[in-house]
Formats: sequence, C-alpha cells, structure tokens
Amino acid sequence: MKGYRLMAGLFMFVGFCMMVSMPGFCLAAEEVRTVVVATDATWPPMEMVNTNKDIVGYDIDFMNAVAKEAGFKAVFKNTAWDGIFSGLAGGKYDAIISSVTITKERKEKYDLSEPYFNAGQILVVPKTLEGVTTLADMKGKKVGAQIATTGAIEIKKAKGVELKNYDEIGLAFEDMAVGRISGVVCDTPVAANYALQKAEYKVKFKIVGEPFTNEFYGIVVKKGNKDLLDLINKGISAVLKKGIDKQLEEKWLR
Repeated sequence: MKGYRLMAGLFMFVGFCMMVSMPGFCLAAEEVRTVVVATDATWPPMEMVNTNKDIVGYDIDFMNAVAKEAGFKAVFKNTAWDGIFSGLAGGKYDAIISSVTITKERKEKYDLSEPYFNAGQILVVPKTLEGVTTLADMKGKKVGAQIATTGAIEIKKAKGVELKNYDEIGLAFEDMAVGRISGVVCDTPVAANYALQKAEYKVKFKIVGEPFTNEFYGIVVKKGNKDLLDLINKGISAVLKKGIDKQLEEKWLR
C-alpha cells in the first residue's frame, strides 16, 4: 500500500512538473518583473498617442526593446511633463523615458542611464536637392533656423551658408515648402516630426546626414535605484549592440 502511494505521488509530481513546463500554463517558475515607465506622450515622433489611443513612438519601441533584452516587462503611464519628475520621486512609477536630456543638474537629482539617443541638430532639405549630407554642402544657399537656437549658431559657423532666422521653426518649414530657403536646421525629433509626420511635408522633405551637435537622451530612475539602473543599462547595451536602435531610427526618424 505504501509503495502504491509512493508511486502515485511520484506520478502526480511528474505530471505537475510537465504542466509547469508547458507554454501558457498559469504557473511560472519565475515571474517576469514589471517596470512602470512614465512618458509625456506629446512629443512626436518620440512619444505620442495614436488614433487608437495607444502610446507609441521611438522611445516606446526603444524601451520595449530594452525590456525584452534585459528580461523585464515595461508598462507605460502617460504623465504630464510638469509633474513627471516629482511623480518618480513619489514612487508613482519606476522610470521615465520621455526625451529627457542628460544634464549635470539632472544627474545630481536622479540616476540616468547610459545615453541611448542623440537629439542634436540635423539638416532637413527638399527631396529634390541631391548631393547634400552636411551643412558645408549648403554653401551659397539660404538655410533657416529658429532665432537664438543651437541650430542658428551652427549655421553661422558654416562658411558660405546664409542664415535666415525665424521666430518659430514651423515658419522655416513653410518657407522651405515654397522655395524661399533651401534647408532647415533643428533638433532631430523636431526635424522628424515635420519631415515625416506632417502629411503636407513628408512628400517634400528629407533628413540628411547625422546630428552634428550632441544632446543625448537618457532613461531616468530614482536616485540610488542601482538594481533597476543596471538592468536598464544592460538592455540598452544589447539594443545598441544588435543595431535595433538603427532600425527604430529608420521607422520613426527617417
């Protein structure tokens, strides 16, 4: 009788182990960690809400890729910019990915990941303009930028390129659309928004070359949360090594 009970118990144990190993079984040997990530989804094409009310964009795809590579699940929370950092300090979420520029001041208050994206100045030109990849190639042409911005400063540095200042960057794109200027210099996400997201412009403009100034974005966690920071950096490293970031740039920023 004891032998029968022992065998029956053994079969039950083996059967349970087989069920646990089956895909989709409700029990898991180890639960996947969930990381709640805040983003201000008002900055296309980095983070925005689509027509289906889903949060989408470069940052969202990038964070999901980081999570996959590092072995955790990212859940996004749309959060207004004016309270996004205080919410992190108050424990409302675990991290922030929202086009956050890495600065000395922010690094004193929070822990920031390794840089994952350069949002520096970049050149936008009409699709009909060939042979241009840098500002130097615009010699003899008029290029627009918002007044007193880094873009305007960079144009001034380019020998033989004429700067045209604008009070608002949208006005520069309007002038380029009608041929008054031959190029526009602005932040990479702004360039992508005008050149790719706006229906009236995406058939007319293209982004050329690479950013020629440095303004790096990082993922933010609470000061001292080394465990999560290390996990995020592990994912970023894998994403960059595999070139997934370049695939996302082609999808959202080119």
